[in-house]
Amino acid sequence: MQFIETRGNDGSKPSSVSFSEAILSPSASFGGLYVPQELPSINQDFLEKHLTSHYKTLALDFLESFGIDIETKILKEALERYDAFDDPSNPVPLSQIEEDCFVAELYHGPTRAFKDMALQPFGYILSKLAQKRGEEYLIMAATSGDTGPATLETFQNQEGVKVACLYPDGGTSDVQKLQMVTEDASNLKVIGVKGNFDDTQNALKELLASEDFKAELHARGIKLSAANSVNFGRIIFQIIYHIHAYLELARKEHITMGEKIYLVVPSGNFGNALGAYYAKKAGLPIEKILISSNMNNILTDWITTGTYDLNSRVLIQTESPAMDILKSSNIERIMFDKFGDKRTKELMDDLAKDGKSQLTEEELASLREDFDASFSDDFECESVIGMYAKNGYIMDPHTATCMRAYAHLREIKLKTVVYSTAEWTKFSPAVAHALGKDVNGDIEALQWVSAHANVSVPKMIEGLFTKPIKHTVVVEKESIKGEMLNFL
Repeated sequence: MQFIETRGNDGSKPSSVSFSEAILSPSASFGGLYVPQELPSINQDFLEKHLTSHYKTLALDFLESFGIDIETKILKEALERYDAFDDPSNPVPLSQIEEDCFVAELYHGPTRAFKDMALQPFGYILSKLAQKRGEEYLIMAATSGDTGPATLETFQNQEGVKVACLYPDGGTSDVQKLQMVTEDASNLKVIGVKGNFDDTQNALKELLASEDFKAELHARGIKLSAANSVNFGRIIFQIIYHIHAYLELARKEHITMGEKIYLVVPSGNFGNALGAYYAKKAGLPIEKILISSNMNNILTDWITTGTYDLNSRVLIQTESPAMDILKSSNIERIMFDKFGDKRTKELMDDLAKDGKSQLTEEELASLREDFDASFSDDFECESVIGMYAKNGYIMDPHTATCMRAYAHLREIKLKTVVYSTAEWTKFSPAVAHALGKDVNGDIEALQWVSAHANVSVPKMIEGLFTKPIKHTVVVEKESIKGEMLNFL
């Protein structure tokens, strides 16, 4: 399998690269991204074959059907990282909350968020590639709250890699911040940035594309890669759990094989939704992918009107901070798949130059064949959390945004999978407030929700509040590069 570039080729890079090259050096020509030249088939035979498969068996077969240049032995070892999840035999349990609505719980890994599903195996693979080549890599990550902890967790003490993780100071939950700043492995550096997530992500993309920065790293014998979903190594693992969710519905006889379903995905950077789109395109029976957002609902505008306008937006801090994003990287991969590289480059250049891009009517119609979108504010999300808590199910604010899409966007009454991207413990003050209690900080919130709703707090969350703080640096955006070089 070869990977090609979303904005076309600039003549200085190969016209196509292998999977290992795409994940080790994820920055493509003209600042674009790498995408697979084709997708493997998820047809009826593939689904029937895996109706009773273990998650790791399904994942291995899917990865090998992609024809990626990673040894089977390394793939198997990478997938063994799922053995550290709550239930190794089923890392993504499915919970029924309505007659036709099921929650795929993606947060049962070590950092209690869906990023573990991709970053645990991906981090292992990237580290092994670096070791095999005898190379040293700087892995950069920009986080709105969940990518950072998951990246640090998977790369801690791994040979051949150092990690610099950027987070927006004040733009994550307390638990998310503690998960990062208490990490004490010598190959990890956590940097707070005075700004929002878009600022940190822009800095990451600029450094990935900077020849000067790469030259400075080269002088130190270091190469550059990234752990954000600009890296396709993340996306390939995010396709698999959509297949698993479908198979879970079939196993439990909620659907018959071949029956279509809806997926509802809370989205900020669009990686989770992109995984669903690739699964649909490869043949998984999906009627439509419904995107839910918070008040930073620029994706809702794009999917419903075709307009992507940064000029009319100011980032709003909400109770679902992982979705406090205005520049969603992975819509570029959707545009490439729908409209080709020339049009994608044109649209992305418009966005960079004018802060706005506009789809034609025909392009919007094509986008809406696969997607629809809605959004919820914090008040509505708290109402949703409170309502389902009364029925014995606790969800976090990101998951709560999905319920409006479930209620209002389905054109046909089909079974629906909602993706829960984080455990409630990462946003306990918002959950406590939704259940009727104002609290002073995360510790009180965790204790109160646990007692009031009869849910447990995992030890890895409880232990955060007594761990020493190891990373205290907070810098202006202009100082990020220098802080990284100091670390190296």
